[in-house]
This record gives sequence, C-alpha cells and structure tokens, in this order.
Amino acid sequence: MQRFVLESYIDLLSTLPAATGGGFDPAAEAFRVADAARAQGVQRALAESAARSGIRDPNLATLVRQEQDARKQIAAQFGLLSNILSSPANQQDPAATASLRTSIDTLRRARASLREEIERRFPDYASLKNPRPATVAEVQSQLRAGEALVSVYVGNAKSFVWAVPRSGPVAFAAVAAGDRDIARSVAQLRRALDPNAATLGDIPAFDVALAHRLHEQFLAPVRQGLAGADSLLVVPDKALGQVPFSLLVTRPAATPTDVAGRALFSGYAQVPFLAREKAVTQLPSVASLGALRRLPPGEASRKPFIGFGDPYFSAEQAATGSVQVAQLATRGLQTRGIPLVRRNAPQTQSSASAELASLPRLPDTADEVRSIAVALKADPSADVFLGVQASEARVKGAGLADRKVVMFATHGLVPGDLNGLTQPALALTAPAVAGIDGDGLLTMDEVLGLRLNADWVVLSACNTATGDGAGAEAVSGLGRAFFYAGTRALLVTNWPVETTSARALTTGLFARQAADPGLARAKAAQQAMLALIDGPGFVEGGRTMSSYAHPIFWAPFSVVGDGG
Repeated sequence: MQRFVLESYIDLLSTLPAATGGGFDPAAEAFRVADAARAQGVQRALAESAARSGIRDPNLATLVRQEQDARKQIAAQFGLLSNILSSPANQQDPAATASLRTSIDTLRRARASLREEIERRFPDYASLKNPRPATVAEVQSQLRAGEALVSVYVGNAKSFVWAVPRSGPVAFAAVAAGDRDIARSVAQLRRALDPNAATLGDIPAFDVALAHRLHEQFLAPVRQGLAGADSLLVVPDKALGQVPFSLLVTRPAATPTDVAGRALFSGYAQVPFLAREKAVTQLPSVASLGALRRLPPGEASRKPFIGFGDPYFSAEQAATGSVQVAQLATRGLQTRGIPLVRRNAPQTQSSASAELASLPRLPDTADEVRSIAVALKADPSADVFLGVQASEARVKGAGLADRKVVMFATHGLVPGDLNGLTQPALALTAPAVAGIDGDGLLTMDEVLGLRLNADWVVLSACNTATGDGAGAEAVSGLGRAFFYAGTRALLVTNWPVETTSARALTTGLFARQAADPGLARAKAAQQAMLALIDGPGFVEGGRTMSSYAHPIFWAPFSVVGDGG
C-alpha cells in the first residue's frame, strides 16, 4: 500500500506544470521522493566510508569503524538468535540462547558508548552516515563540467525518469511501462549477451530495435536535460540495472546481418550505440554521488596495482599447473564454427552438492592480471598473485590500503552456488592446496573487514554485478562490501565474458589511464569499448576472423561509483 501511494504521488507530480518563478517544482519534489524510496544498502556503505575518510583524527576514525563493525556484529547475532528461536522447542539450547542475548546486550551497550563519544567529538558524523535524500540542487552542485545525471524509478504500472544537468531545469517524464514490461524487455535484450553459445555462430543477433525502444522510453523524453553532456551518471532501477546503458541505440537502425567476405559482427560497428556519444557510469543511488565525491583523493605515493587471479580450486587443478589457454582459433573450422572461449561460469545451480573443487579453473585470467600490471608499471613478481598464491591468506595479508587498483579475476559466487554459501563471495585457492586454514572463499563479511584506499576495485569474474536478491540494488553484495571497505569505483562484469576481448578491454582501459592520469574513469572505459568496436577484432594469419563490435564483447564491463 505504501508503495502504491508513493507511486501515485510521483505520477501526480509528473502531470503538474514545470515550476516557474521559484515556486514549487514538481520535478524536483518527485526526484527527492524517488531517491528516498529506493533501496539504500549501497548508499549506506558509501556514506559510512565517506564518514570515515572525512575524519582527520586517526583515533576517532578507529572509533567510527568500531561502531560500524559493532552494528554488523549485532545484526549477525540477531540472525543466529532468530534461527535458534525458529527451531522446534525440543531442539533449542537454552544456554546458547542466553549466551547470545547476553552478547547482544553487551554489544549494544558498547555501541551506544561509541556513538556518544563519536557524536561528541565529531557532530557532523550523523549527517554523513545517514544522508537525507538528495535534492536536484545538491546534485547539480556535485556534477562536473560535461556531466548529467539520469535517475530512473520503475513502478508497478508506470516508470519515471529524470535528467539533471549541471545547470538549468531538470527534465522529468513518465514512462508507460511498468516493472513486468521492463523485465521482459531486459530479458529479451540479454538473450544475445548471455547465451549458451559454444561457437561464434551460436551468438544470437542483438535486438537493435529493442535497444532503440528502451532509449526512446528512458532517454529521449528527457533529452533536454542531457544537452551538452558527454558523460552520464545513471541510477537505474530493478531490471534496468542488468543492462548497461552504453548499449542503448540512439537512432533507428536495422539489426546487422553477416555479409560474405566480411568479418562476423562487423556490421555492428555502424550501429549508433550510446557509447558512441557518451561515457556512462552507474551509481547505486542518487545520494551516493555526494558520498563518493566527499572522499578525499588517495595519496599519490600508493603503489599502482595488486592483482589475484587463476586460483586452484582443487589439487587436480594445481597438479595441471600452467596450461595453454585456447584463443579464438579456427582449427580448420569454418569461421562461424570458431569456438567461443568464454570464462567458465559455475554450473552448480542444478547440482545436489557443490564444493569449491567443483568450480572450473580460469587460466586465462592470469594473462589479464599480468597485462594490467604491466600497463600500470607494477612489478609482476611482487604485485601479481596467481595459482597457489591467490589465496585468502595472501589477500588478507597483502596490505591493500596502499594500492590504487585492486583486482580479483576469479569466480564471483552468489548464495546457493556452493554448499552452505549464504552470502556473496569470491572464490580463491583451496586451503588444502595453499597449505592454509580457511574455506577458500573471500565472503562479503570478510570484504567488509578489508582496509582499502583504492581508486578502482576490478571484479573481472562472472556474477559480480548480480544483485543479491529481488529488488536489490544493481550492485551485488560484493560491490556494497568493497565500497564500505574503501574503494571509489568498481569495474564489474554483467555476464560471462569472452576471454580475449575482456583482456583487451581491461588492459586498454588501464593503459589509457596510465598514459593520461587526468583521464576520467568513465572516459577511459568508453575509449576502451570504442577501440574494441572499431578495432581489428580477432585476427589469425593476417585475416580478421571476427569483429568485436557485437555488444557481447565490448559491453560486459560497467563502471560503478565515481566515474570521474
């Protein structure tokens, strides 16, 4: 009922005339209400990180982190208590229940004391930690030259979109498409992006007409607010978070067909994708922009890079050691039969039992991590951890706080992928292989305990942009945890990537930033995408076998956070 009333109010505001002469602004009011209504998990993580970063007294910063950690411990213990109390009475342990209640009460008192001391010494902390819904005026004060913000709210029967320029009136429109309509459109669009394809010829045609229709629904009605902007900060909602706006099509265009004598997918280079016109950054919420831009710049003295990749999930994989990764090689097949080498996603959903050892190895990620290390002038012998070294112990003991770029090239897992897995996690080398304690998983809770001061965290793996539940933000629990730990931006994957194009895109992105330190993150990503679209594609024996212009190759990565 509350959601119905809220959406009815926003719909009413969309019918009112624009503000004139400084009076009531219905677009600005609807914008504020919609931001308050969205899920705020990622925003809270960003706000807490910004609050910690804004504290110059290191002793106070420690108090703040202790208070935040105490809240999480209380929530975890309440979860345990709830599980005990929901079990049959004859299976409950009264002593364990009493112990949990005592522990919760102790933590509550400790947290209250910490809050009192923090508020006494840092009175602005409360407003940083729990920011009000963002207003149009606040967003405009945070935008930089050439930027505009697009915010979407998906309702049950209608949706709403705002475009906020750096100056001038906000553009506001209602969209005659609700939750179910948009979910169907997104599912249709993703069929060509996340297919069960074994060869290049199995990749479906990308639905160019549908991508144009989504552009006409959500961007065309607010184009006035986008005028003059070459960089968009997009706050998607619900299913729209599963489709990078970069692949929307700005003008009517036909779906390309293969032409004899030309490389596969080369016709997509002529499609007017939004990536041609604008760099796109995804934000978890409108208010997160302010939290991100309050973070102070990282110290220039930080080391450039640290990367973890190609873990061994079993002793058998470790025994295999280094392997030659298959590229897009013809092997005597016709062009359309060229094997599509994509990073293996965990296939455990239909399995009755799934352990870490059941995960497929990702040997191609080793080259990607090494390539980025070279592009950033890092030391591969000291800053790259592969195979046995890509372990929990290495991650937790590596001192990540002094790295500009932190990379994990491995499987991103969601609850249910492995036995007993109840939270998002990154898969690392099996403890028995690494000779350490642990479970081989860097879980969301463990990420929360990391200390970062990173410009980028790269999650070059499957499922890293997957939401962790129905209606969740368009960033996974892992993303939320890395923001809390202290990163300014994430580079995440939206579907399983093809290996050679993924390596070219990530390496190209960081090579561009290394060559031009003033280049914005979103611009570097845009340039790397266009280089794939317009580049030679996969070349063998002097012949281009396949173009990378199909969005399956160039659009899987999204910049989330501060794209500046």
